[in-house]
Amino acid sequence: MNPSSLFDLSGRVALVTGASRGIGEAVAKLLASAGAHVIVSSRKIEGCQAVADAINNDGGSAEAMACHIGEMEQISATFAQIEASHGKLDILVNNAATNPYFGHILDTDPAAFSKTVDVNVRGYFFMCSLGGKLMKKNGGGSIINVASVNGVVPGDFQGIYSITKSSVIAMTKAFAKECAQMGIRVNALLPGLTDTKFASALTSNQAILKQAMMHIPMKRVAMPEEMAGTVLYLASDASSYTTGTCINVDGGYLLV
Repeated sequence: MNPSSLFDLSGRVALVTGASRGIGEAVAKLLASAGAHVIVSSRKIEGCQAVADAINNDGGSAEAMACHIGEMEQISATFAQIEASHGKLDILVNNAATNPYFGHILDTDPAAFSKTVDVNVRGYFFMCSLGGKLMKKNGGGSIINVASVNGVVPGDFQGIYSITKSSVIAMTKAFAKECAQMGIRVNALLPGLTDTKFASALTSNQAILKQAMMHIPMKRVAMPEEMAGTVLYLASDASSYTTGTCINVDGGYLLV
Protein backbone atom coordinates (compact mmCIF):
# COMPACT_ATOMS: atom_id res chain seq x y z
CA MET A 1 0.00 0.00 0.00
CA ASN A 2 1.25 3.45 -0.90
CA PRO A 3 2.07 5.30 2.36
CA SER A 4 0.88 8.62 0.97
CA SER A 5 -2.53 7.17 0.06
CA LEU A 6 -3.10 6.20 3.70
CA PHE A 7 -3.12 9.88 4.65
CA ASP A 8 -4.88 11.20 1.55
CA LEU A 9 -8.05 13.07 2.49
CA SER A 10 -9.06 14.13 -1.02
CA GLY A 11 -12.82 14.47 -1.41
CA ARG A 12 -13.47 14.54 2.32
CA VAL A 13 -15.18 17.31 4.25
CA ALA A 14 -13.73 18.22 7.63
CA LEU A 15 -15.08 20.50 10.35
CA VAL A 16 -12.52 21.84 12.82
CA THR A 17 -13.76 23.87 15.79
CA GLY A 18 -11.63 26.38 17.64
CA ALA A 19 -9.67 26.68 14.40
CA SER A 20 -8.97 30.40 14.34
CA ARG A 21 -5.65 29.93 16.16
CA GLY A 22 -3.43 27.51 18.06
CA ILE A 23 -3.91 23.75 17.74
CA GLY A 24 -7.12 24.13 15.73
CA GLU A 25 -5.45 26.34 13.14
CA ALA A 26 -2.54 23.93 12.78
CA VAL A 27 -4.94 21.00 12.39
CA ALA A 28 -7.08 22.82 9.81
CA LYS A 29 -4.05 23.67 7.69
CA LEU A 30 -2.64 20.14 7.81
CA LEU A 31 -5.95 18.47 6.94
CA ALA A 32 -6.31 20.87 4.01
CA SER A 33 -2.78 20.07 2.83
CA ALA A 34 -3.80 16.38 2.84
CA GLY A 35 -6.65 17.19 0.45
CA ALA A 36 -9.67 17.76 2.68
CA HIS A 37 -12.11 20.60 2.26
CA VAL A 38 -11.88 22.22 5.69
CA ILE A 39 -14.64 24.15 7.42
CA VAL A 40 -12.78 26.50 9.75
CA SER A 41 -14.95 27.25 12.77
CA SER A 42 -14.84 29.22 16.01
CA ARG A 43 -16.96 31.81 17.77
CA LYS A 44 -15.83 34.77 15.67
CA ILE A 45 -16.00 34.67 11.90
CA GLU A 46 -13.10 37.09 11.38
CA GLY A 47 -10.47 34.74 12.79
CA CYS A 48 -11.95 31.80 10.92
CA GLN A 49 -11.93 33.71 7.65
CA ALA A 50 -8.27 34.61 8.06
CA VAL A 51 -7.32 30.94 8.44
CA ALA A 52 -9.59 29.87 5.58
CA ASP A 53 -8.07 32.56 3.35
CA ALA A 54 -4.56 31.37 4.22
CA ILE A 55 -5.50 27.79 3.29
CA ASN A 56 -7.11 28.85 0.01
CA ASN A 57 -4.17 31.09 -0.87
CA ASP A 58 -1.86 28.13 -0.28
CA GLY A 59 -3.77 26.01 -2.80
CA GLY A 60 -6.07 24.25 -0.37
CA SER A 61 -9.84 24.31 -0.01
CA ALA A 62 -11.51 25.91 3.00
CA GLU A 63 -14.42 28.02 4.16
CA ALA A 64 -15.19 29.89 7.38
CA MET A 65 -18.20 29.18 9.56
CA ALA A 66 -18.86 30.79 12.94
CA CYS A 67 -20.16 28.52 15.69
CA HIS A 68 -20.18 28.91 19.47
CA ILE A 69 -20.37 25.33 20.73
CA GLY A 70 -21.72 26.56 24.05
CA GLU A 71 -24.94 27.49 22.22
CA MET A 72 -27.17 24.61 21.13
CA GLU A 73 -28.91 26.65 18.44
CA GLN A 74 -25.58 27.44 16.80
CA ILE A 75 -24.53 23.79 16.86
CA SER A 76 -27.76 22.73 15.14
CA ALA A 77 -27.50 25.53 12.58
CA THR A 78 -23.89 24.61 11.76
CA PHE A 79 -24.67 20.99 10.91
CA ALA A 80 -27.77 22.01 8.96
CA GLN A 81 -25.63 24.37 6.90
CA ILE A 82 -22.96 21.71 6.31
CA GLU A 83 -25.56 19.18 5.17
CA ALA A 84 -27.20 21.72 2.86
CA SER A 85 -23.88 22.80 1.34
CA HIS A 86 -21.96 19.52 1.20
CA GLY A 87 -24.43 16.74 1.89
CA LYS A 88 -22.01 15.01 4.21
CA LEU A 89 -19.34 15.30 6.89
CA ASP A 90 -16.36 12.94 6.94
CA ILE A 91 -14.19 14.38 9.70
CA LEU A 92 -15.07 16.27 12.86
CA VAL A 93 -12.37 17.71 15.10
CA ASN A 94 -13.78 18.99 18.38
CA ASN A 95 -11.09 21.39 19.51
CA ALA A 96 -12.95 24.48 20.77
CA ALA A 97 -12.80 24.68 24.56
CA THR A 98 -12.84 27.17 27.40
CA ASN A 99 -10.99 27.55 30.68
CA PRO A 100 -12.19 30.79 32.30
CA TYR A 101 -11.11 29.98 35.84
CA PHE A 102 -7.55 29.57 37.12
CA GLY A 103 -7.46 29.20 40.89
CA HIS A 104 -8.13 26.92 43.83
CA ILE A 105 -10.94 24.44 43.21
CA LEU A 106 -12.75 25.48 46.42
CA ASP A 107 -13.14 29.00 45.07
CA THR A 108 -14.64 28.00 41.71
CA ASP A 109 -17.25 30.54 40.69
CA PRO A 110 -20.62 29.01 39.65
CA ALA A 111 -20.68 31.06 36.45
CA ALA A 112 -17.20 29.84 35.47
CA PHE A 113 -18.26 26.29 36.34
CA SER A 114 -21.34 26.50 34.12
CA LYS A 115 -19.48 28.05 31.20
CA THR A 116 -16.74 25.40 31.31
CA VAL A 117 -19.22 22.53 31.45
CA ASP A 118 -21.50 24.04 28.79
CA VAL A 119 -18.67 24.28 26.27
CA ASN A 120 -16.31 21.43 27.17
CA VAL A 121 -18.90 18.77 28.01
CA ARG A 122 -22.33 19.66 26.64
CA GLY A 123 -20.84 21.31 23.56
CA TYR A 124 -18.57 18.36 22.75
CA PHE A 125 -21.38 15.88 23.41
CA PHE A 126 -23.85 17.45 21.01
CA MET A 127 -21.17 18.15 18.42
CA CYS A 128 -20.41 14.42 18.50
CA SER A 129 -24.12 13.57 18.44
CA LEU A 130 -25.14 15.77 15.53
CA GLY A 131 -21.90 15.17 13.68
CA GLY A 132 -22.33 11.43 14.13
CA LYS A 133 -25.89 11.54 12.79
CA LEU A 134 -24.68 13.27 9.63
CA MET A 135 -21.82 10.79 9.25
CA LYS A 136 -24.22 7.85 9.72
CA LYS A 137 -26.21 8.98 6.67
CA ASN A 138 -23.11 8.57 4.50
CA GLY A 139 -21.66 5.36 5.90
CA GLY A 140 -19.33 6.69 8.55
CA GLY A 141 -16.55 9.10 9.40
CA SER A 142 -13.98 10.03 11.99
CA ILE A 143 -14.49 12.14 15.10
CA ILE A 144 -11.45 13.41 16.97
CA ASN A 145 -11.98 15.03 20.36
CA VAL A 146 -9.21 17.22 21.72
CA ALA A 147 -9.05 16.41 25.43
CA SER A 148 -5.97 17.09 27.60
CA VAL A 149 -3.43 15.38 29.80
CA ASN A 150 -5.28 17.25 32.55
CA GLY A 151 -8.09 14.77 32.02
CA VAL A 152 -5.73 12.08 33.34
CA VAL A 153 -3.74 14.07 35.92
CA PRO A 154 -5.63 17.20 37.04
CA GLY A 155 -3.72 20.42 36.48
CA ASP A 156 -2.91 22.65 39.44
CA PHE A 157 -5.58 25.34 39.87
CA GLN A 158 -7.42 23.96 36.84
CA GLY A 159 -9.96 21.83 38.67
CA ILE A 160 -13.16 22.24 36.69
CA TYR A 161 -11.27 22.34 33.38
CA SER A 162 -9.54 19.07 34.27
CA ILE A 163 -12.85 17.51 35.27
CA THR A 164 -14.41 18.44 31.92
CA LYS A 165 -11.45 17.03 30.01
CA SER A 166 -11.76 13.77 31.94
CA SER A 167 -15.38 13.76 30.79
CA VAL A 168 -14.24 14.18 27.18
CA ILE A 169 -12.08 11.06 27.52
CA ALA A 170 -15.04 9.03 28.83
CA MET A 171 -17.29 10.58 26.18
CA THR A 172 -14.87 9.55 23.43
CA LYS A 173 -14.97 5.92 24.57
CA ALA A 174 -18.76 5.90 24.95
CA PHE A 175 -19.37 7.29 21.45
CA ALA A 176 -16.73 4.96 20.00
CA LYS A 177 -18.38 1.90 21.50
CA GLU A 178 -21.89 2.73 20.34
CA CYS A 179 -21.03 4.14 16.90
CA ALA A 180 -18.46 1.61 15.68
CA GLN A 181 -20.95 -0.48 13.70
CA MET A 182 -22.10 2.66 11.90
CA GLY A 183 -18.61 3.12 10.49
CA ILE A 184 -17.95 6.05 12.81
CA ARG A 185 -14.60 6.04 14.60
CA VAL A 186 -14.18 8.25 17.66
CA ASN A 187 -10.78 8.94 19.18
CA ALA A 188 -9.11 11.60 21.29
CA LEU A 189 -5.94 13.64 21.26
CA LEU A 190 -4.52 14.46 24.70
CA PRO A 191 -2.14 17.41 24.25
CA GLY A 192 0.45 18.26 26.83
CA LEU A 193 1.58 21.82 27.49
CA THR A 194 1.45 23.63 24.14
CA ASP A 195 2.50 27.13 23.17
CA THR A 196 -0.89 28.68 22.44
CA LYS A 197 -2.81 31.76 23.57
CA PHE A 198 -5.14 29.35 25.38
CA ALA A 199 -2.24 28.11 27.55
CA SER A 200 -0.63 31.52 28.02
CA ALA A 201 -1.58 31.66 31.71
CA LEU A 202 0.83 28.76 32.15
CA THR A 203 3.50 29.40 29.52
CA SER A 204 3.89 33.12 30.35
CA ASN A 205 4.38 32.52 34.08
CA GLN A 206 8.03 31.62 34.60
CA ALA A 207 7.47 30.04 38.01
CA ILE A 208 4.70 27.79 36.70
CA LEU A 209 6.64 27.03 33.53
CA LYS A 210 9.75 26.03 35.50
CA GLN A 211 7.69 23.69 37.66
CA ALA A 212 6.03 22.19 34.57
CA MET A 213 9.39 21.48 32.95
CA MET A 214 10.29 19.29 35.93
CA HIS A 215 7.50 16.93 34.88
CA ILE A 216 8.11 16.92 31.12
CA PRO A 217 10.94 14.53 30.11
CA MET A 218 11.46 16.35 26.80
CA LYS A 219 11.98 19.59 28.77
CA ARG A 220 10.12 21.87 26.41
CA VAL A 221 6.69 23.16 25.49
CA ALA A 222 5.08 21.75 22.33
CA MET A 223 4.26 23.78 19.26
CA PRO A 224 0.69 23.58 17.90
CA GLU A 225 1.93 21.93 14.71
CA GLU A 226 3.21 18.99 16.78
CA MET A 227 -0.39 18.11 17.66
CA ALA A 228 -1.68 18.16 14.09
CA GLY A 229 0.05 14.99 12.87
CA THR A 230 -1.81 12.82 15.35
CA VAL A 231 -5.12 14.31 14.24
CA LEU A 232 -4.24 13.61 10.59
CA TYR A 233 -3.53 9.98 11.52
CA LEU A 234 -6.86 9.65 13.34
CA ALA A 235 -8.76 11.34 10.51
CA SER A 236 -7.22 9.19 7.78
CA ASP A 237 -7.39 5.60 6.57
CA ALA A 238 -4.10 4.98 8.36
CA SER A 239 -6.17 4.57 11.53
CA SER A 240 -9.00 2.54 9.97
CA TYR A 241 -8.99 -0.01 12.83
CA THR A 242 -8.52 2.54 15.60
CA THR A 243 -11.45 3.69 17.72
CA GLY A 244 -11.93 4.57 21.37
CA THR A 245 -8.24 5.41 21.67
CA CYS A 246 -6.81 8.39 23.54
CA ILE A 247 -3.35 9.34 22.29
CA ASN A 248 -1.05 11.32 24.59
CA VAL A 249 1.10 13.91 22.78
CA ASP A 250 2.78 15.35 25.84
CA GLY A 251 6.56 15.10 25.67
CA GLY A 252 6.38 12.24 28.18
CA TYR A 253 4.46 14.18 30.84
CA LEU A 254 2.21 11.27 31.80
CA LEU A 255 5.23 9.00 32.25
CA VAL A 256 6.46 10.89 35.31
